[in-house]
Amino acid sequence: MRAFFGGDLRTIEWIPEQNQVRMIDQRMLPHRLDYVYCQTAEEMAEAVRTMAIRGAPALGVAGAYGMALAALQRKGVVLLELRDQLRQTAQLLISARPTAVNLEWGIKRMLRIVNDLQIPVASLASRLLNEAHCMAEEDVQTNLKLAEFGASLIENGDTIIHHCNTGSLAVVEWGTALGAIRYAHEHGKRIHLLVDETRPRLQGARLTAWECEQYGIPYEIITDNAAGYFLRSGQVQKVFFGADRVAANGDVVNKVGTYMLSLAAHANGVPVYSVFPISTLDLNVANGDMVPIEERCAEEVLGLEFKGEPVAPSNAKARNPAFDVTPHELLTALVTEVGVIRPPFERNLASCVYNSKLDG
Repeated sequence: MRAFFGGDLRTIEWIPEQNQVRMIDQRMLPHRLDYVYCQTAEEMAEAVRTMAIRGAPALGVAGAYGMALAALQRKGVVLLELRDQLRQTAQLLISARPTAVNLEWGIKRMLRIVNDLQIPVASLASRLLNEAHCMAEEDVQTNLKLAEFGASLIENGDTIIHHCNTGSLAVVEWGTALGAIRYAHEHGKRIHLLVDETRPRLQGARLTAWECEQYGIPYEIITDNAAGYFLRSGQVQKVFFGADRVAANGDVVNKVGTYMLSLAAHANGVPVYSVFPISTLDLNVANGDMVPIEERCAEEVLGLEFKGEPVAPSNAKARNPAFDVTPHELLTALVTEVGVIRPPFERNLASCVYNSKLDG
């Protein structure tokens, strides 16, 4: 399995013979490598909602393919009706994971094509599908740039705490924060990774650990609660994680537990880095407190078992926010495909976006 990533197989890809999208079913890992297939936008929305596909950049591409599937399904529908139906499809897909801005970003990019009245209805589906293909390829190239910039912050011999999963499984190929760690490893830097479990869905223990084995990166799994011990005892040199949405002031909305980890790192003088593509930046929100936080079902918390028995009492209730907000003051730098951004984040992020538009 070490050659799994970096070859012909990707986390999400188009199967032209069947007009369908094939995605690694991340609910099955690490015990089984399986796939979920989507031929309709409704199936894609369900795959997103149930986290068969996850990771901010991957969701952007998944949303784009969902729009293309909807258009392919509706060939022959009159122009105005088709455009109206596709706008409804866009809302269905966005509502599947409302916190992840890349999902909305990818769909809005497709809506620009839908709303272009110069495009004839007969070619709309093919235009949307081609745009989704372009987004998938752009994602791979963006992630390679992220990896190179992020790896420049990693020194030989570093022990790094990594939160959630930000590798190839979270994107089309390569990854964001874990992509940077992988890049450093493959370029000869000695690295040891402490993979926190990332409860309640255990993306760290299930997915990041699995990816580390594919790449040969030395790692150990730690409980989320153990991070403070390792940071305070001087055993960790860096903290790396991704982002699901970044506000204009640099606040990072990411997998729940990121804030707690960043607080502990900041208190102990350990650098904290968030790695993400510019598409994750949302300049329309001034700070992280303006971002809606998805709350998932209590069963994800209460379903935990110990020795085959439920941990919680049968009448227990639970709260299960999927994300939290890490204030920009706790962050050492933000890593994007156009470079490493340091404080003051609000000014430098705006400049970064402006320059990236000029380059594009």
